[in-house]
Amino acid sequence: MLELENIKKYFPVERGFFRKVVGHVKAVDDVSLTIHEGEALGLVGESGSGKTTLGRCVVRAIDVTEGAIHFNHNHTKVDLATTDSETLMSVRPSISMIFQDPFSSLDPRWTVLDIVGEPLRRMTSLSSAEIEEKVRNLMSVVGLEAEHLKRYPHAFSGGQRQRIGVARALATDPIMIVADEAVSALDVSIQAQILNLIKDLQAERNLALLFISHDLSVVEHVSDRVAVMYLGKVVEIAETSDLFFNPKHPYTASLLAAVPSIKRKRGDRKRTVVRGEIPDPANPPTGCHFHPRCQYAQDICLQSEPQLRQISGNHVVSCHLADEIELQLVS
Repeated sequence: MLELENIKKYFPVERGFFRKVVGHVKAVDDVSLTIHEGEALGLVGESGSGKTTLGRCVVRAIDVTEGAIHFNHNHTKVDLATTDSETLMSVRPSISMIFQDPFSSLDPRWTVLDIVGEPLRRMTSLSSAEIEEKVRNLMSVVGLEAEHLKRYPHAFSGGQRQRIGVARALATDPIMIVADEAVSALDVSIQAQILNLIKDLQAERNLALLFISHDLSVVEHVSDRVAVMYLGKVVEIAETSDLFFNPKHPYTASLLAAVPSIKRKRGDRKRTVVRGEIPDPANPPTGCHFHPRCQYAQDICLQSEPQLRQISGNHVVSCHLADEIELQLVS
């Protein structure tokens, strides 16, 4: 369905009166991924790892600096990164996005009918009556009432606003959705409802899903495969069960060890610990970007940048020592 090939997104760093470019922030640095039809791929990492930037590149909300985004549209591959505006508009209905903040992503001056119907007005030739009928049906699909159509966003709870965002994403019957931290702004009880809604809709409509989150417990619930990003690069990709029970990269192990658990005892906290803060993406470390924070780092990690390589089956990792070290997860 989607193939990202060596995607780079660099933001210029400007200084001085004449705004001279003195460097670049490497938000996404040479990322390659694939998402299959009907598959849910989870994308995880710390804040600042480049997850959201990559998601926005996929839907062409921002242009990439380099690379290709091959999208299978009507049995034809379209490079979203370089295609012309006319072709891009024809592809737009097939790929949509659910945003992180369910309040700021909705226009406070518009009713629900206006918000959910906007993609239909811009991308289809449906009449006003047909648009209203489809929006009513979408309200039912996401668990809202048709009588809510004339209300404004401030009249809804956070969970209800996110349901409106899901309805808007589904309006043009897409075949792929990018969900950027779709539940991080919601209460835990509401998170479960929205997650189940997204998961059910994905199964019913056979949607490809790129699910971006920093919460691994959420990703485990939704995803078929998981990709881990660190400082603009993908460091590990595996089937969800394989990654959660057999991580091969120290950064992945540290993320898993940080997940809270009520079953964990104080004496069972033997784990891979990550120290320090994520480095400046405008001046990343040499060699492996993770080596300043890695307790297993050796000389080769400082000198040579590891490449993604297959460990077993569909499990790939970029770590020089992945075959040698035994990662310590929480007992």
